[in-house]
Amino acid sequence: MNKTLLAEFTARDGAEDEVARLILEYARKVREEDGNLAFDVYTKASSPRSYWIFEVYRDEDAFQAHLTAPYGAPFNTELAPLIEEDASVLTFLDPVA
Repeated sequence: MNKTLLAEFTARDGAEDEVARLILEYARKVREEDGNLAFDVYTKASSPRSYWIFEVYRDEDAFQAHLTAPYGAPFNTELAPLIEEDASVLTFLDPVA
């Protein structure tokens, strides 16, 4: 079964350009992962500093591989001071059958 989630965070005022650069660079790397099926980056239309990232992985093993990718920790370390939250807020999703 696919592993699907929504990651949310808000860029600090003035950090919008740097956050956009970081997340787009990170997205390119994640999309190359063998088990990644989607990594779509959005901003909320009514609040362009609010980011929503829709992620889908082939299965739990693919998601775990994503979590241990060598570029993940450096990305999160660089992102942390640029966002309002302590870290991305993750919401795991299940399909409606």
